[in-house]
Amino acid sequence: MDRTTRQAALWATVVAVPLTLIVALLVLLTIRPGDSAPAAEPSPTAPRPQSTTPVAMPAPELSTRAATVCRALLSRLPASIRDLHQRPVTEGPEQNAAYGDPAITVSCGVTMPAIPPTDLVYPLSRVCWHSADRQGATEWTTVDREVPVRVTVPKQYDQPGQWTIAFSDPVIAAVPSLKQIPTGCGP
Repeated sequence: MDRTTRQAALWATVVAVPLTLIVALLVLLTIRPGDSAPAAEPSPTAPRPQSTTPVAMPAPELSTRAATVCRALLSRLPASIRDLHQRPVTEGPEQNAAYGDPAITVSCGVTMPAIPPTDLVYPLSRVCWHSADRQGATEWTTVDREVPVRVTVPKQYDQPGQWTIAFSDPVIAAVPSLKQIPTGCGP
């Protein structure tokens, strides 16, 4: 190797080695062990912990026909609605169901609500529902079924009607329609 080439190689080494050490030091300083990114907020769609304790629900005595219809309805309810899993209830598992925490509840065989003439009824997925705001929740009750079914959606859930729609198919499958339905429910 001639003298010029050797001198160039020496200068390249003299420049490259310190430069490499400086870059390595900068990388180590910016990526230190123990430094971590701030904890990410859970996404609204991420599963969240849910209570498994029974939900307190009353279970009024039902007529034989209503009890049969309610058992048929409860057998058709899904195990979960969106990310809310079904929970046990304190009374009447043959007529009541609960989902999530806070619990969205389903009660079969409830009293038919008195609907003021100015109130709206909502045909949601071929079932006619009446909505009433209660303290901390919205109650949706079927008004076109032989045995009324009530779905109670706590205020913590947005768009309570969308949660209620999830129960329309089981209601259609298990609870016969009334012959005369309220005005506003028909096609």
